[in-house]
Amino acid sequence: MKICMIGHFPPHLGGISSYTYLLAKELKSRGDEVYILTYPHKKIGDIEDIPVFTAPTLNIKGLRGFLFAISATFKLINIVRKYKIDIIHAHYIMPPGLITVFCGMFLGVKTAITIHGSDIFILTRNSLLRSLIRFTLKKADYIFVVSDSLKNEVLKLGIDGIENKLSVTYNTVDIKKFNPDNETNFKEELQIDPKKPVILFVGNLVWQKGVEFLIRAKEFLVEDAVIVIVGDGPLFQELKGIVEFEGIEDVIFTGARDDVDKIMPVADVVVLPSISESFGIVILEAMASGKPVVATNVGGIPEIVNDETGIIVQPEDPVALAEAIDIVLKDKELQNKFSKAAIEQVMQYTSVKIPY
Repeated sequence: MKICMIGHFPPHLGGISSYTYLLAKELKSRGDEVYILTYPHKKIGDIEDIPVFTAPTLNIKGLRGFLFAISATFKLINIVRKYKIDIIHAHYIMPPGLITVFCGMFLGVKTAITIHGSDIFILTRNSLLRSLIRFTLKKADYIFVVSDSLKNEVLKLGIDGIENKLSVTYNTVDIKKFNPDNETNFKEELQIDPKKPVILFVGNLVWQKGVEFLIRAKEFLVEDAVIVIVGDGPLFQELKGIVEFEGIEDVIFTGARDDVDKIMPVADVVVLPSISESFGIVILEAMASGKPVVATNVGGIPEIVNDETGIIVQPEDPVALAEAIDIVLKDKELQNKFSKAAIEQVMQYTSVKIPY
């Protein structure tokens, strides 16, 4: 089978990129031909014999997706015709999913869409986008979601017959890349006191990740720990400004990094304080690295974090976050228990389910 996937792909960072990359590798291993169409990036190139194409756009909010939709449509049509693609698989609904169903209808090619979370949680709040999303999902041949909670959100859209083409394909993690044996010099790089435990957040700095509540939790912590925030996004300067203006000590922003597997080993606890979350692939990366997790009770998080692997608290509650983090940091026996259970549980998420 010849498959063209459209959406984020390495060297782009994030959960969608990671998911698409692992799925592409799995498809290649079973003998399929895989092609990628993604957004521009200065380091773009073929990866492991997987051809990677880009469609031009401008990195301007409000225009980036619109311009990509136009340029990627023409690029995708050329790819489908040139390589005789059998199925187009979009990752994210808007604009990759819309581009995919348009080209599929125009060229008579099967289409699939994987929904990753914010494309349902955020975009459906807009009535125009909600209508486009309903149209896109109705026209797709296959629809995949990365968690059971996300499946329920899709069903709430009330699209006739959608349950017959909807299935769950969980996020996965590369345990060769993320594992407890990884070595690091990250503490030395950032000049962190080796005696201080590290609280690690990894992700995009956007509202739904709830990073401000983690920063606020620092004021309620009993343990003398350092918070390391790895990631970039529209809230980077705002969050950094809160730390500087209020004089909150031991909070370090690294910006975006492509070596998270080398950063994870320094963490004593990994925190995901999300306000909304479809799944949270960083949780799998933390578990594969043998790290305890503190996360919020939203979306698909409770499907992977339980009493054996970490602590779940309610969202938007810095006091509860601080209490949970303190519980983990104070108790080495509990840390070891969480670590062992996490490594065992994550084995369920080491291979991508082939969805077609």
